[in-house]
Amino acid sequence: MDMEKVALAATSTSTSDEATVPPEETAVVPEDQTLARDPIAQRKIDEIESACDRRDIKGLRRLAESAGGFLSDQVRRRAWPILLGVSTDEAAGLPIDKEGGDEKGRPWQDLPPHKDEDQVDLDVKRSFVYYPQDQSEAQLERNRAELFSLIVQVLRRHPYLGYFQGYHDVCQVFLLVLGLEASTSSVSRLSVLRIRDFMLPTLAASIAQLRLLPDIIRQASPKLWHHLEGVEPFYALSGTLTMFAHNIERYQDIARLFDVLLAREPAFSLYLFAQILIDRQDEILEIEEPDILHVILGKVPANMDLDQLIIDSVSLFNRHPPDKLPAWRSISSASVLKTARDVDHSDEQTMASGRLYFEQQAKEIRWDEMKDRALKALWRYRRPARTMGVTIAVGLVAFYLRRNPAILNHVFALFSR
Repeated sequence: MDMEKVALAATSTSTSDEATVPPEETAVVPEDQTLARDPIAQRKIDEIESACDRRDIKGLRRLAESAGGFLSDQVRRRAWPILLGVSTDEAAGLPIDKEGGDEKGRPWQDLPPHKDEDQVDLDVKRSFVYYPQDQSEAQLERNRAELFSLIVQVLRRHPYLGYFQGYHDVCQVFLLVLGLEASTSSVSRLSVLRIRDFMLPTLAASIAQLRLLPDIIRQASPKLWHHLEGVEPFYALSGTLTMFAHNIERYQDIARLFDVLLAREPAFSLYLFAQILIDRQDEILEIEEPDILHVILGKVPANMDLDQLIIDSVSLFNRHPPDKLPAWRSISSASVLKTARDVDHSDEQTMASGRLYFEQQAKEIRWDEMKDRALKALWRYRRPARTMGVTIAVGLVAFYLRRNPAILNHVFALFSR
């Protein structure tokens, strides 16, 4: 059956023998029973609940960084939306994205299809591989239908966003923790305000983020940096694109990691990846073959001490903040790395501003691509005897094109004859 039809059936049917129960109505799971008997854990839960009541982002960040993070999904259902700046109305299930969405009160099913829905369908069919492990195939199919609904709803309400492979891994975690209804507003704000660089028309902004990784490693471990010199940091693409959801196979581990990733600014995922490499330095230094090295660098160890990893990554971030790294200058002012740094005031970020930043960055990417094409055309037709003159001319042309972008069309026409 087509995934869209399954999704429509799943979202329109209120009762079913295999229907998943909304998280708010689930019975207390063994994890929560264990925590309830642990006085130290219960004190921490009370502290998290109090921080949620006050919408105290700094307090939530401190608790997310401490041992165990938010401890349980029941607590995460309150904390995650607050960290993403979801309003009280949105959390209550009222119409989402009032200031930036294209829904205008219409059901998402009635909105025009998004151009990437076929790819969404393919990826969703491959979802829920590692977790949950205690569900029947019928329950997993319903999960997939709800995941498809979640992703397509966000994309249809924000059609300028482009889907990327791995986005379903991120949404899968939100769906399991928050449930379908509560996930929509959180995933919408995450997409537009925290990971929109990955949803641009090209990977240019994503690659620009990766360029920070060698800078972090160089500051923290010159020996490791020297060993990796010349190796493009594309090995970290999967981990950073998906907030490690594609790399981590245990549900409790990825949920715990999301606690801190949502509590910190977007650049923090790069510091987590850098710290993982630093922790594996001895293993990495023994590998000389580039192909093998690339594969090893992209792997995330299965049995990491996440609490220690987070402590070390926070320390690494504090010692070498992103704005002190050389590659920071190349990051667009419209990138989430710069516009979403102040997590403490995430509720002040609007979806409308996120869309404007998206359009600004998309325009910058188009300009860079056009400029590169024009300059390559000029360089290709230079005369060897006038190399120095052409070099100077190319620089002048680049400056002129910046101020007069329309001239690019004439350049392309000239050299295509």
